[in-house]
Amino acid sequence: MSSAFPESGPGPLSGIVVADFTRVLAGPYATMMLADMGATVIKVEGPTGDDTRHWKPPAARGTASYYQAVNRNKYSVVLDLRQADDLAAAKRLATRSDVFIHNFKPGSIEKFGLGYEDVRALRADIVYAHISGFGTSGKGRDMPGYDVLVQGMAGLMDMNGELAGSPVRSGVSIFDLATGMVTAFGIAAALRHRELTGEGQLIENNLMANAIFTMANQYQVAATTDVRLTRSGKEHGTIYPYHALPTADGELIVVGANDGQFARLCQVLEIPHVAQDERFSTAEGRNVNRDALRPILEEALAKRGKDDWFTRLSAAGLPCAPVQSVNEGLEMAPRLGIDPVWQTPDPQSLPTVRNSLQMTQTPATYRKEPPALGEDTEFIRDWLG
Repeated sequence: MSSAFPESGPGPLSGIVVADFTRVLAGPYATMMLADMGATVIKVEGPTGDDTRHWKPPAARGTASYYQAVNRNKYSVVLDLRQADDLAAAKRLATRSDVFIHNFKPGSIEKFGLGYEDVRALRADIVYAHISGFGTSGKGRDMPGYDVLVQGMAGLMDMNGELAGSPVRSGVSIFDLATGMVTAFGIAAALRHRELTGEGQLIENNLMANAIFTMANQYQVAATTDVRLTRSGKEHGTIYPYHALPTADGELIVVGANDGQFARLCQVLEIPHVAQDERFSTAEGRNVNRDALRPILEEALAKRGKDDWFTRLSAAGLPCAPVQSVNEGLEMAPRLGIDPVWQTPDPQSLPTVRNSLQMTQTPATYRKEPPALGEDTEFIRDWLG
């Protein structure tokens, strides 16, 4: 940084300034991770703001929950790049920043003189990151980067859903989030490289590549064998049982991944003889004969509720979990020793979902609520001079 930003946070990235030209999910998630570690993230928005500001309900205090989830610890400045004065401010920001990140469609930001080579001319050691949907070359260059498109094209939807049903979208934009995480890691690595060598660099990442990276074992199978992967509904394609089974009052995920686990499972379910049945005594046998084993397990589990079985199986050291709603997951987390949210002492402040990293010396910090559109514009302009 050419001069210290007045509000640098504590943490290993303290003093690092990030010019954040991203919107929606993958980019903002990446920059929030950097901000949690102390980086000063300046969120540059157009006059109407990040699209996610308008994606509601649900909302809290009139602000979309989607936007709130990935924009804490940031400063918002409104710059209309079509206006000469605002574009000049954007270039001054690039000069004053250590990291420049955007998720404009390939070729778009270059029209404003903010492509990698342009920004590199302003600051030679810039760490410049670009997130796209399907890469910056080839036929994917002009495709918009929406997570649902990637879920469809990468095969995730084809792997989700019931056996006789249609492909199903994941309830979470998993590839947006994975791309954000990997990009944040890449930026941190590039900053370390710059510390060692003085060199900046260009980082490119895209949702489709991250889908392949995230679905690592499935793509390894596709790349190295003749197996054509298909969805297996609730059940695992290789391990049985390894899925949700009905109980007297709901579903419980039950795992018998090895012979010892399965024997203990049968003991707790009061059907010890089943583990001795030659059809089910080995992992391969259980996998091949799952249609015969399924009704036996369901009959045993139907005698008690999911919470009762969860207690009993857990006491026996067996992997299991009740199938819950997101709200129930939030309620259960403290009982597991996980503090899921953070809130300032001010009861009027909005809680925020905690960063999952636990670090003894440089923990994540939560300094600033997600900013209102342009709330820091005057402050940032003054800082830019």
